[in-house]
Amino acid sequence: MSSSNAPESEPVEAGLPTAEIIPFPSRPRPAEPRPEDRLSRALASLNAALAEQRVAVAAWREALGELKETTAGLGESLQRYRTNLGSLSGSVSELQLKAQSLEQWADSVAPGVT
Repeated sequence: MSSSNAPESEPVEAGLPTAEIIPFPSRPRPAEPRPEDRLSRALASLNAALAEQRVAVAAWREALGELKETTAGLGESLQRYRTNLGSLSGSVSELQLKAQSLEQWADSVAPGVT
């Protein structure tokens, strides 16, 4: 005494509606680039890289020019420093001679006093 609408001789699965399987759409494959297109893109990339390199070389040359000016200024400054040290050395030598002369004079004026 079954209350189902399906006759007893048929299996239960046979009475259920079946699902329709819809295939999942596949993605289209990207088209293979033509060799001419690849070459064109490569040349465009090369031209862009060359332009960047030109800018970088120009900046490098400018920096080298600034470095040259700075080192020339440093060289002049060191030359002035050397000249000043030579003049100071001469003055110190003169002062040393005067100090020795005064020391000898003091020794002759006050012998035996230390």
